[in-house]
Amino acid sequence: MDNYNKGDKPKTPNIKGPKMPFNLYWVYLIVFAAIIGMYFFSDNTVTKEVPWSDFQGYVKNNSVNKIIVDRKNSTLKAFVREDSVKSVFKGDAERAGTNPAIVVRIPSADKFADFYEKVRAEYKYDIDVSYEDSTNPLEILVGFLPVILIFGLFIYMMRRMSGGGSGGGGGVFSVGKSKAQLYDKGSDLRVTFKDVAGLSEAKEEIEEIVEFLKNPSRYTEIGGKIPKGALLVGPPGTGKTLLAKAVAGEANVPFFSLSGSDFVEMFVGVGASRVRDLFKQAKEKSPCIIFIDEIDAIGRARGRNLNMGSNDERENTLNQLLTEMDGFGTNSGIIILAATNRADILDKALLRAGRFDRQITVDLPDLNDRKEIFKVHLRPVKIDDSVDVEFLARQTPGFSGADIANVCNEAALIAARKGKKVVQKDDFTNAVDRIIGGLEKKNKVTTLDERKTIAIHEAGHATLSWFLQYANPLVKVTIVPRGKALGAAWYLPEERQITTKEQMLDEMCALLGGRAAEEVFVGHISSGAANDLERVTKQAYAMISYLGMSEKLPNLSYYDSSGEGYGFTKPYSEETALLIDKEVQSMINEQYERAKHLLREHADGHEKLANLLITEEVIFADDLKKVFGERQWVSRSEEILKETEELPTDIEIEIKKDEDAPGMIAAGDQSEE
Repeated sequence: MDNYNKGDKPKTPNIKGPKMPFNLYWVYLIVFAAIIGMYFFSDNTVTKEVPWSDFQGYVKNNSVNKIIVDRKNSTLKAFVREDSVKSVFKGDAERAGTNPAIVVRIPSADKFADFYEKVRAEYKYDIDVSYEDSTNPLEILVGFLPVILIFGLFIYMMRRMSGGGSGGGGGVFSVGKSKAQLYDKGSDLRVTFKDVAGLSEAKEEIEEIVEFLKNPSRYTEIGGKIPKGALLVGPPGTGKTLLAKAVAGEANVPFFSLSGSDFVEMFVGVGASRVRDLFKQAKEKSPCIIFIDEIDAIGRARGRNLNMGSNDERENTLNQLLTEMDGFGTNSGIIILAATNRADILDKALLRAGRFDRQITVDLPDLNDRKEIFKVHLRPVKIDDSVDVEFLARQTPGFSGADIANVCNEAALIAARKGKKVVQKDDFTNAVDRIIGGLEKKNKVTTLDERKTIAIHEAGHATLSWFLQYANPLVKVTIVPRGKALGAAWYLPEERQITTKEQMLDEMCALLGGRAAEEVFVGHISSGAANDLERVTKQAYAMISYLGMSEKLPNLSYYDSSGEGYGFTKPYSEETALLIDKEVQSMINEQYERAKHLLREHADGHEKLANLLITEEVIFADDLKKVFGERQWVSRSEEILKETEELPTDIEIEIKKDEDAPGMIAAGDQSEE
């Protein structure tokens, strides 16, 4: 309790308002104002304006001793003798000062000169007369402009160094301080694990790290140790940064967030200094979490730079980071989270256990994950009963979480553009078309011959995909230009984990169907198959040089999964390179001849399909059934679609080499250029 008597009034605490901080800029401003004041107000002359006639009398009476004539403004200033001050200023003589003067507006400088010559000849007065041209205030300002600019530049540089620039709030001396953003307990970060849809395996491992921080005794009692770090690895848009935000929202411990590029600076040693300062702050806040996004900006493997052995600031920063994460000192209670989509280029010392104990792969979402992601992003969107989440998930294979968010937003924009109050199913299918294929260009000028060639080309793809067992089932074909493509074919892929050689060859044959149809039914080939040929060539080289699917080079792989590369040399001889080229050419020629053979067998159906494309511009799988009958082989994707009782209209496929498994088939774009 407070020690004061009952009768005494409690003392009111001396509460003072916030003090104005002393700022050196005020001193600079005062000095600058004093210089300007001295320039303009240094003259202590007291003046009185008199008419020209009175001035003539004063001169004749010898009342002035000095005259300054301003030729530009036709005025003059005459300084009065001490013995004539009373006669000139009369009642104001006491305030005349030590250097009184009169100001006169003269007819002109020539008139004054004539008058003065007459007075001088008649009275023999010797008055000091001078002529000058007055200076405009604007000219004075222009004269001071360089000084003002230098002063302004000085102020700007001081502000940059004292907090406005990258050095932080402590001036130029704080340039080596950490730029991490701190989210402390009770911060406004409201992202939780409920906002992260899908990624069940990744969330499980991340949630365990959060549980370590909340209840460490549960693990330490049986001898477990808290993980020192976790590296989130995956393609762009899969939710790595979102997972880190969820950790910050769930952990209820201080959370430092920054990017790998925040360590990089033009000054030598700044990156290492910022690493030291970051871990110093983290130790003070322990237990805490440090999240470094895009860690590949500083974590690139050492020795791969092109500076030919000279000192590298990035390597110095990485060395300091390695030391801080698991060096001679201890960092108990500090967990490092990092994210990258370029794990193959990271330094091995950074990836070892003890620094990043866990590498959590955040893959592209599968069907079930896509459904959960759609449910999250559809919360703020007004939809009607025609929108089926299951249908949307099945028609977006290979989409990342960011892509799905873009689909939902694009569908809402399309619906709003049409004046709708709710977003419907066709808005979502149009959004998928828009994102994958680009903007539809119905007004693009094409000749009749070009339209016929495009229709024959696209009908070739459709025909072969219908009769090849492992080709992805066709959903829609169009000859309406979209983006850079003059025509496009949409397919529904199977989400495979492995792909056989027969499946790859069938897909390669279907890709060559457009060029084969041009040669068989038009009689000449065009540039429209450029995109097809590029994909076929890449896939053939992947099959032979990476996957060992060649009869002459069986079970050999020249792919470097470590990402270290082979430098300036190939991992095989020139003879082997020639053999690879021949095998690629042989494989592509074989599938091309196969495509032409199948098209000749089904020439009538192909012609009907091409004519239907010319008239309708867009055809669907039902139209192919009417022309060719039921498809002989039913894929897993088609079986799934039959369960939904309708086929989607906007699914597009790309055949490309998967980054993690070379030569695998993945989903994407199948448009023609």
